[in-house]
Amino acid sequence: MIDFQSFTLDNGLRVIVHQDPNCLLAVVNVMYYVGARDEEAHKTGFAHLFEHLMFGGSKHIASYDHALQQVGGDNNAYTSPDVTNYYCTLPADNLETAFWLESDRMVGLSFDPQVLAVQKKVVIEEFKEVYLNEPYGDTWLKLNELAYTTHPYRWPVIGQDMRHVAQATMEDVRAFFSKFYVPNNAVLVVGGGVSLAQVKQLSKKWFEPIPAGPAYIRNLPQEPIQQASRSLTVHANVPLDAIYKAYHIPGRLSNDYHPVELLSSSLGLGKSSRLYEQLIDTKQYFNTIGAYTTQTIDSGLLVIIGRLNEGITFGKAERALLDLLTEMQQVGLSEQELEKVKNHAETYLIGSAVDLLHRVQELAFATLLGDTKLVNQQAAKIQSVSLIDMNRVAKKVLKEENSSTLYYQHQS
Repeated sequence: MIDFQSFTLDNGLRVIVHQDPNCLLAVVNVMYYVGARDEEAHKTGFAHLFEHLMFGGSKHIASYDHALQQVGGDNNAYTSPDVTNYYCTLPADNLETAFWLESDRMVGLSFDPQVLAVQKKVVIEEFKEVYLNEPYGDTWLKLNELAYTTHPYRWPVIGQDMRHVAQATMEDVRAFFSKFYVPNNAVLVVGGGVSLAQVKQLSKKWFEPIPAGPAYIRNLPQEPIQQASRSLTVHANVPLDAIYKAYHIPGRLSNDYHPVELLSSSLGLGKSSRLYEQLIDTKQYFNTIGAYTTQTIDSGLLVIIGRLNEGITFGKAERALLDLLTEMQQVGLSEQELEKVKNHAETYLIGSAVDLLHRVQELAFATLLGDTKLVNQQAAKIQSVSLIDMNRVAKKVLKEENSSTLYYQHQS
């Protein structure tokens, strides 16, 4: 159970307080409700670009990192398809420094042309390094576009085309900031050795003077139900042939979200999973294989990734994989398998809750989903999943017509 208290400032900023009196540290986390899915198709990569720009200085602070390090703190950030998150950890006695820094970034970036030019280059180099120069690096560029025809999840977080970032103007940057980086589109979570009264006082001092922005009404095109399987073959200089199969699954707020998560674990989590036992241990068709879900707010993907052993053809490997998935649909899981994946999921929840930063970020995300109380409902929802639920979602999700398959073929 993660205890919390909450209040909302006059400008719409939602503030969540998680008190841990045994902790000498504090975490200040600002989660903005903007991710890659909120970008325009001809201007992708902007949410990720902003993750970089937010560390390039604000109106009154030239170096965010330097100011934080002076009081013993550190920080980081991440961008996902759904959110952009900024967080810092520092001694609780120096809490106000984090409020000063984060509020100044929300008031306004420096909008320094030189900073924009530098960060554009950084993002473009990151794109080249991760997506173009790594073996299998462009997988998500191709697989997302294969699996999604309509929804903005069809492009990766870093962007679909680096020309979008390269051609970004200062006007583009200002417009993106004004639209999304406003208090009424964010959640502030403060956790650790703090008090409610202290956080209220600092929030009103540093954040409440920031004016609210226009309400952002999210109206994204939803992905139509896939009616036929899709496939794409890529030839590249990679160590081994690989298969990537992506199946559409419900989003985070669906009643079927947890059954699908458990289905994914039973398929591909660890050496006792079905994929590993049957296709690596028994048949020895694959070198590595696993499954996971993208855990997105809107309809996401269950992805199976396998690298073939030398001498095994795509046809042979995929036939064995499809036989396994057909068995999963027709026969279903056993009570023992279900209990095992439930126990693993609950163990993860308990273990991750030890970490203060994790607790804080879970509170932020649950708030953006619509109800902070969701953070304490995960274990009950996992335990409520039945074999009937599991077998139903297996039949629904693992249909071949719901799949998109990328064949990554080795060539010298």
